[in-house]
Amino acid sequence: MNGVDPYAYLQQAAGRLDTAAPAELEGILDDIEYLYEVMDPELQSLAEDLMDRLRARLAAPRNGREDI
Repeated sequence: MNGVDPYAYLQQAAGRLDTAAPAELEGILDDIEYLYEVMDPELQSLAEDLMDRLRARLAAPRNGREDI
């Protein structure tokens, strides 16, 4: 992920949150966890919020509803 703009990636990931399949969400979560270690502290709270939302989406039962 050399040369990645963390803010732009967070925006892109947030936009895919509602439409991505679980496997893609897991990949996004992995990427954000990696980026979290090197991003500016002011972006870390945004990343934490998005990681929490991704984890909630992955933990939610798949019953045909998209509540999260």
